[in-house]
Amino acid sequence: MKKVNRNELKEYPWTSPKGKFGGSGKELSEALGWDPNSPEARNRHPFAVEILRLAAGQTPYPYHSHAAQWEFYHVIAGHGLARDDDGQTRVKAGDAFIYGPGEAHQLINNSEEDLVIYVVADNPLGESCYYPDSNKWLVRSPERKLLRGEALDYFDGEE
Repeated sequence: MKKVNRNELKEYPWTSPKGKFGGSGKELSEALGWDPNSPEARNRHPFAVEILRLAAGQTPYPYHSHAAQWEFYHVIAGHGLARDDDGQTRVKAGDAFIYGPGEAHQLINNSEEDLVIYVVADNPLGESCYYPDSNKWLVRSPERKLLRGEALDYFDGEE
């Protein structure tokens, strides 16, 4: 058995160049030996688990959909919004929700407290994403590239 304690894991913060997107996370799966780039199924694990923390006012990433990936969310603390094709839905501690392939989504912490969420994703090989707000694609073939006819920066058209 491989075991880690989330309280002992380092939290990794990120922010976009202009500060519109940001958050922090603890990568539970990577701490347990998951290698998302390995071609060996045993090294990839069947899913990836992250503890996502959004401070007040943070949105972690642009509005996007996955071509093949499923993402399950379980709100552990706080409250905020989940944006999808139906609009914005309030989410709070105890709520669980899932987005399947082709379902655009985004999280928003519109509160004054931290929003903490367990995120579980199956991370299939060859995954691609679409960003409706900026009309671009993320393609992994084999490296990660954003395209709109030519290679783009991840936050191009988002900030």
